[in-house]
Amino acid sequence: MGKLSLIINPGSTSTKIGVFDDENLLFDETLRHSTEEIARYASIVDQKDFRKDIIINFLKDKNFDIKTLDFVVGRGGMLKPIPGGTYATSDELIEDLKKGVSGQHASNLGGILAREIAEPLGIPSFIVDPCVVDELMPIARYSGVPELPRVSIFHALNQKAVAKRYAKEVGKSYEDLNLIVVHMGGGVTVGPHKKGKVVDIFNGLDGDGCFSPERAGAVPVGALVKMCFSGKYTEAEVYKKLVGNGGFNAYCGTNDMRDVDKMVENGDKKAAEVRDAFILQISKNIGAMACVLDGKVDQIVVTGGIAYDKYVVAELKKRCEWIAPFTVYPGEDELLALAQGGLAVVTGREEAKKY
Repeated sequence: MGKLSLIINPGSTSTKIGVFDDENLLFDETLRHSTEEIARYASIVDQKDFRKDIIINFLKDKNFDIKTLDFVVGRGGMLKPIPGGTYATSDELIEDLKKGVSGQHASNLGGILAREIAEPLGIPSFIVDPCVVDELMPIARYSGVPELPRVSIFHALNQKAVAKRYAKEVGKSYEDLNLIVVHMGGGVTVGPHKKGKVVDIFNGLDGDGCFSPERAGAVPVGALVKMCFSGKYTEAEVYKKLVGNGGFNAYCGTNDMRDVDKMVENGDKKAAEVRDAFILQISKNIGAMACVLDGKVDQIVVTGGIAYDKYVVAELKKRCEWIAPFTVYPGEDELLALAQGGLAVVTGREEAKKY
């Protein structure tokens, strides 16, 4: 038997967990939490004991002895900007997760829960590649307004995992490749990975790049300013238009690409136009990031849930395959990515980074 690990990935209304033997999944489960259960807690960090008890009780029901674990990994949350890698759950890291120094999100509970479970067992706990991974080159931070620097928020965990997977499959080091990684999910991020670092990025949360199923992406700034001061909307309402109700939600009333495809199949010309506009915007993002890499791109790697969509991928290839060949890894496996990050440290292949 290899190294046994417990992996914890908290979401807003669920906690996904998995138990791995090295990189082999022994079992996993999505533990659902009702809106009423979550509403009992004033803040995200207040949910800690509630979620911890559910995890421990589930493992007991599976007759799994937590004393056999070698390490625990939690999804990284909204920490201060840090380089990519695996981080030990230090006191400072845990304190910043509790405070939510870059924002409040359920993922902040990942590292907290990992340490709470691991510490009494005398085993290490880690987080891996949180969404605030920041490896931007200095000139990528300029926006044109000094008070509004560009920031790095993206699907770091999955982007880094598939980039390393591609490197391993072709027998090369991640640090020797130039890749453009495209994550297409509820949000979309396109990142240029230059010799192991994501040196530029379109902020996938609230400001840059293409629109997505739930987000507006980059919008005409002057028109947005006028909307903000029109008196028609509150700050929260405007933000919801950009994050949550933007993109496909705004144009098609759904955040599910499969629904959009059905609308197109049923003759909805507007839906067809929206889908093609989505593909055009991602293509423009890929082209921009090819310029960041000076045109020297070894591979374009496409991942996320929408990578299952054959039409979208085929059209992206038509527009962008002249830049570099495509490799497609549909979906995402965040539990495995977290397990791999922790395993690299406990087996001595990498050193845990200090927060």
